[in-house]
Amino acid sequence: MTGDRRRRAVRRGRSGEAAAALWLRCKGYRILGRRVKTPVGEIDILARKGSVLAVVEVKARPTTTAATEAIGIRQRRRIERAAAWVLSSRPELAQADVRFDAVLVTPFRPPRHVVYAWRPDF
Repeated sequence: MTGDRRRRAVRRGRSGEAAAALWLRCKGYRILGRRVKTPVGEIDILARKGSVLAVVEVKARPTTTAATEAIGIRQRRRIERAAAWVLSSRPELAQADVRFDAVLVTPFRPPRHVVYAWRPDF
């Protein structure tokens, strides 16, 4: 990927994350963190609503299908490891009901929040 294409992709991703965070806030979630970096991976958004801690992966793509297909098995496992690391380092979240969600961002449409986008194998 050329430098110019890479910069556009990063800008589109950050814009998608901002739209997703705003969408979740409108749905009553409290955003605990964005672009949460851990030694084992990154979580796009950590959000809480009641007892639920949503670990959210955001995908901005031209179509909903492309956004859905962009969350592969390896990426899901990396996000799961990052979530486990966050939970082990933040005891106040230990009692939360952890859920893995996705927010799919496509042009000219509201973001689509997929609750339980996947369930971990552990």
